Amino acid sequence: MRFLTAGESHGKYITGIIDEYPSGVQIDINFLNNELARRQKGFGRGHRMSIEKDTIEIISGVRKGRSTGSPVSFIIKNRDWNNWKEIMAIFPPASVASYSNNLKDRPPEDLKSKNGRLLNPRPGHADLNGYIKYRLDDIRDVIERSSARETAARVAAGGFAKIILKLLDIKVISYVNQIGKVILSRDPEISDISEDTLEEIEISEVRCPDREVSQKMKEEIKRAIENGDSLGGKFKVIATGVPPGLGSYSQWDRRIDGKIAQLFMSIPAVKAVEIGDGFKAPGVTGLNFHDEIYYRKGTGFYRKTNRAGGIEGGITNGEPLIIGACMKPVPTTAKGLRTVNIKTKKGEMSLKERSDVCAVPAASVVGEAMLSIAILSSIQEKFGKDNVDEILENYKNYREYLGKI
Repeated sequence: MRFLTAGESHGKYITGIIDEYPSGVQIDINFLNNELARRQKGFGRGHRMSIEKDTIEIISGVRKGRSTGSPVSFIIKNRDWNNWKEIMAIFPPASVASYSNNLKDRPPEDLKSKNGRLLNPRPGHADLNGYIKYRLDDIRDVIERSSARETAARVAAGGFAKIILKLLDIKVISYVNQIGKVILSRDPEISDISEDTLEEIEISEVRCPDREVSQKMKEEIKRAIENGDSLGGKFKVIATGVPPGLGSYSQWDRRIDGKIAQLFMSIPAVKAVEIGDGFKAPGVTGLNFHDEIYYRKGTGFYRKTNRAGGIEGGITNGEPLIIGACMKPVPTTAKGLRTVNIKTKKGEMSLKERSDVCAVPAASVVGEAMLSIAILSSIQEKFGKDNVDEILENYKNYREYLGKI
């Protein structure tokens, strides 16, 4: 399975195409829309989330509720587009003079200069780099495509992957364990993540499993709002039920940990990815880090610890996959940061585009989508990619083989 996305933050739609999605999969549209709704939640999100109510419209690749094996394409409408029709018009309006003079209906962030051109790039964002790379007139086009609004399509694509993973009893979950300086002191053990814990995570406005810590995280966000600032944090994504043998050490680009790291690093504002206890590894000796191997009749090979995060030598080892990701503070701040006007070269304050103060909870849901896509793609490599029944049959045979080792 692979996917592409298209669309601008304030354009008419965010769109996606999924290629090599197996035929015969019963598509649950309500599940997909619920995944989109989960991405929109989170304390610290911007005013945009009160405007949008994301729903998916499938355009192709599904017939009478089942996937056909053809590319799946879909759209997610941007309701805020109604406020941006003039600025985001595909073609210039008939009267350019009317366009230039009609400033009263433009969003405030496009009134930075008399002709509406945005020339004060935000540090930490793609604004200046994109302007230079694509030889643009201002930074508006960079803002529109580099926006995290694009991740709505990723979550939709990840939802398609999750539908198949559920058939294989593979579950993917996430939670937030740090926002700003507030840290969850102890990550829950995988065995302790019950349905009640998952419900607690979904209820929490910051997707943290501890109510007391959740409240402290919210207070941290409130302080950032009062100071015109923004916050980053850390989240974890866990996949249980993943079989050993996905990925390969035979070539560098077939290692599943490399694929997962690339997918997570592509999430906007993510600056570091950890697999298992990867960040702790430099300060621990080999005797105290590596997961010793045991064997139990009826269970097979297993490990009492999981510091490797379920991956050894680029291959899954049968333990849960544990991925941590660090997200930097959102580059757009209410106070702004010092920057330089692209044309005049004079110092200015950076653009104050409407934005989130903290998007870590939403990023964790995007992380679920990315990990789901990585797992399904690796499953298709090993068990077939054309039809879901073929995948299930081959997967069942493989499980039987594992039981005989």
